Amino acid sequence: MLSPADNERLTRVGPGTPMGKLFRRYWNPACLSEEVAENDGAPLRVRLLGEDLIAFRDTNGSVGLVAAYCPHRRAPMFFARNEECGLRCVYHGWKFDHTGACIDMPSEPPDSLFKTKVTIDAYPTWEGGGMVWTYMGPPELQPPPPDHELVRTSPAHRDISKSYEECNYLQALEGGVDPTHASIMHNMNIGDRSFLNNYDALVAHLNLERTDYGFTYAGIRARDTHNWVRCYHWIMPSFHMRASVEGAFGYREKGDEVPTIDGHMWIPIDDNHTWVYNFMYSHDPARPLPPDQAHNAETRLGRGDWLNKNYVSKLNRSNDYGIDRLLQKTSSMTGIQGINTQDFALQEGMGPVVDRTKEHLGTTDRAIITLRQILLESIDAQERGETLRAIDPATYRNVRSVDRMIEKDKEWRAATKDDFVAKF
Repeated sequence: MLSPADNERLTRVGPGTPMGKLFRRYWNPACLSEEVAENDGAPLRVRLLGEDLIAFRDTNGSVGLVAAYCPHRRAPMFFARNEECGLRCVYHGWKFDHTGACIDMPSEPPDSLFKTKVTIDAYPTWEGGGMVWTYMGPPELQPPPPDHELVRTSPAHRDISKSYEECNYLQALEGGVDPTHASIMHNMNIGDRSFLNNYDALVAHLNLERTDYGFTYAGIRARDTHNWVRCYHWIMPSFHMRASVEGAFGYREKGDEVPTIDGHMWIPIDDNHTWVYNFMYSHDPARPLPPDQAHNAETRLGRGDWLNKNYVSKLNRSNDYGIDRLLQKTSSMTGIQGINTQDFALQEGMGPVVDRTKEHLGTTDRAIITLRQILLESIDAQERGETLRAIDPATYRNVRSVDRMIEKDKEWRAATKDDFVAKF
């Protein structure tokens, strides 16, 4: 369990908070590129790390991310005109470019220099992997843009989505790095519940190593003639990746699907809400990801057709996530459709921010314990002015995940070593 003080340090993400400062030292997704696809298109409301912002794509295609309110009289910039390489406030006509500079002030005399003294707060942006990323930390500490294998893939090889989650980022992230719940909660063919008494098959025996970017770990489960080896990476502050195997937990169909690397980024909107950025991309540079495979997988996971136009699931707290108690009795552990919907039901059901002083962690919670330790250590390192994990893209750019059945007489590290290297 955590102390109340440490729980506060880890979960509060607004300006000036320890974790808020830590997140701001990294590039984080602000929105999907598709949300600001049009040059001179409609501005987009963005709330990120407790700050209200506006994103827009200007005439030349550059994306700006500026404060939500005009510095003149605090009028909302959401209603601004996006025109001729700038965002013009419709209240008095003040206009700002994507860097935050005021480039027109029609309400002041033509010879006034006032516009040279006024700016709107703006954050730098960078586009990659179908997302608009932003850096919100001290300018003098700005790191290079992200260099995950994901952002190096072509649009034909990847699929990006996002979904809205009503809880603190940390309980969502902890759910992502928890390998043990998958065999239990996500089991959709329980029929004979004797699997609950098979510890070796049920529980992922964890091999975890700290790294310069966060940690890597392998969950190993026994099968009849093989061991199921699933290797993950957590990259600071909230990037989690894995590979996918046919038939895992009963939610992938067997067939000719292109094998993929999958994962999430949990990006705090504020203390109580999170954007979950979801990705999958083809293992193989020579094999693009078929759009219908991506869409079908997204829908099976509880996204795709289950999301409305605002990226909110149609199965949510208001309808108890569509739980089917008959399905729960006969075949599904939860009775809820979609792996991610199941996650949301449990994570949101914990409340907006979990009180971790009431937990009782067990032997299988090592990844969660290590995650919290590294985050707290990173807060301390930041306050001492030390170098942070994953600030240098070279620490993580070549990693990728593995999901394989390995013969029991083979050592899993030797059998999978070539699979760990990025191919894009």
